[in-house]
Amino acid sequence: MSETFSEQRRDEAERARELAEHERENVEQTRSGVEEGRVKAESSRTTAEHFRVLAEEAREVSERVRRELESVRQEREALREAAEEARHAAEGARHAAEEARHATIAAVAATADALSTNLSQMQFLEDARNTLRQLTRKPDDAQ
Repeated sequence: MSETFSEQRRDEAERARELAEHERENVEQTRSGVEEGRVKAESSRTTAEHFRVLAEEAREVSERVRRELESVRQEREALREAAEEARHAAEGARHAAEEARHATIAAVAATADALSTNLSQMQFLEDARNTLRQLTRKPDDAQ
């Protein structure tokens, strides 16, 4: 019976060793799973950081585009105002040109009237001189 007891103890020890070996394998698998999870978590953290950086860059680009669009809007408004001012100035210039044309026509007409008057006066003076000459001639000069 002692042999049986000893054999029984050996069998139990063998089962305990097998159980321990099995538990060691389970612990090793768990440790491998934990390590894989850590690697995946680190990879996820790296990916998340990359996405955070991309999101920040996208926000900065979006802000820059917003500022540029606002600048374009302001430039477009300034151009619209300048075009409106130019239109008013052109209108004023057309009006001034029309007034200048009318003033030129009036000046030419006044000059023509003055020249006509001067010509009439000169003609009158010439006729008066001729009349005076004829009147002041001596009868001997008539020949």
